[in-house]
Amino acid sequence: MAVRLDELPVPVIAAPMAGGPSTPELAAAVSGAGGLGFLAAGYRSAADTFEQVRRVRELTDRPFGLNLFVPAEPGDPAAVAAYRERLRPEAGKHGVRLPEAIAPDRDDWEAKIAGLLAEPVPVVSYTFGLPSAEEARALRAAGTFQVGTVTTPDEARRAEAVGMDALCVQGPEAGGHRGTHAAADRPGELPLLELLAAVRAVTGLPLVAAGGLSDGPAVAAALRAGAVAVQLGTALLRADEAGTTAVHRAALTEFDATTVTRAFTGRPARALRNDFIDRFGPYAPAAYPDVHYLTQPLRAAAARRGDAQAMHLWAGTGHRAARSGPAAELVAELWKDARAAGR
Repeated sequence: MAVRLDELPVPVIAAPMAGGPSTPELAAAVSGAGGLGFLAAGYRSAADTFEQVRRVRELTDRPFGLNLFVPAEPGDPAAVAAYRERLRPEAGKHGVRLPEAIAPDRDDWEAKIAGLLAEPVPVVSYTFGLPSAEEARALRAAGTFQVGTVTTPDEARRAEAVGMDALCVQGPEAGGHRGTHAAADRPGELPLLELLAAVRAVTGLPLVAAGGLSDGPAVAAALRAGAVAVQLGTALLRADEAGTTAVHRAALTEFDATTVTRAFTGRPARALRNDFIDRFGPYAPAAYPDVHYLTQPLRAAAARRGDAQAMHLWAGTGHRAARSGPAAELVAELWKDARAAGR
């Protein structure tokens, strides 16, 4: 089924949220509500990813998308080792063993691309970079609409040059990882609406607005600024169909502040500000996915304890507005509010 983002009955896209929140049920619910649901392939094997793809197809006949993490270069081993030593007392306190060696990880990229050529999905988006021009051409020939995530006008130019069909413009208000094209890049600070204007000045591709869009007036403002659709992540973290943990769901209503940190993964990401970020964030190197794997045992132990002060709790600036309930109802209510606000 051909996809045009400017023809979605409801111009709302479910942000792909790797690590658990994005589920086949959430993707199907948002697509069924007239928007575009997404699966997140990040941290999943190709086999697991395509099991989820097949599950979405069982749940809906509407178009949906799949997001891929573009492989990153390994981080500086010395910087990672220094961070390991700083984390070691914390690990000892909780009986956690930190990995002493971290193998290179391409997130099963080649197998996922091969799977998409054999079993195409309607939409594919990319985070942390872009595919090669050859890979983009192959997926286009298979009938897939491709979206590049960008955080600056320069990234937008590169995405258009490699053959993207649309751009997801991610502002600094967004929860979770910033989609910078290199782990060491300093994330831009231009607010979303200004960033949309800056990107529109360098490309004619359709734009999707992402970052801190938690209510109808914010959605309406993004659409008036030239976006053909909005992408919502934090706003759906409390949806019934989301795979968000109970601790994370509760924290969204209990924490007040968010901050951008490399503490958990080595990439800049906006999270609810907690004790772990305050203690370790200033020392975390720009080394993804090395830091992700280094802190994984600590984060897993914190999740088992239900310790919100030691977990990665991704959240955008509008997290206090996130509502609970069926995803289809949340999307419908948000779209109704956006139209009332003068979409």
